[in-house]
Parts: sequence; C-alpha cells; structure tokens
Amino acid sequence: MPGGLALSQNYPNPFNAQTTISYTLPEKGLVSLSVYNPLGQKVATLFDGVQQAGEHKVVWEAAGAPSGVYFYRMTSTQFSETRRMVLIR
Repeated sequence: MPGGLALSQNYPNPFNAQTTISYTLPEKGLVSLSVYNPLGQKVATLFDGVQQAGEHKVVWEAAGAPSGVYFYRMTSTQFSETRRMVLIR
C-alpha cells in the first residue's frame, strides 16, 4: 500500500509530442490532473474522477500545443501540487 500522496516529475522532461506523469494515492479518492500554460489557462484535463489507491500513470499527448513551459497540477481532497515541464518541438 502506498505511503502517501505523491506527484512525480514527468518523464521525459523536456519532451517532444508526449510525456508521462506518475502519481501515487494512499487511498481511494477524488483526483484532478490538469495541464496549464504560463498564463494559467487550462490546456488539458488528463484525469478528473475517482481513483483507487496505488500508483497511476497518465500520458499527455501534446499534439498541437506550441513549444514552451507548461505546468501540471494534481489536486485531491487533502493534496495539491504543481510541477513544471517543457515541451520542445
């Protein structure tokens, strides 16, 4: 059983076309994972719903998104964290 909530750095970073985001949940709960541009505008919702405890991976297909810095944010009932990633075309 996972020890706590954790949002990992995306891999690869920097990336071209797609990247994988991993996170761990210690118990079943509501989770939201979204990607934002530097202006704070949401560009993608990767997951929004209830998930079981354990390790999870989500792939962001960044087709059509311009090169640059993006931020991904995971929120749950008891946790919120944001990390930075770089898309290079």
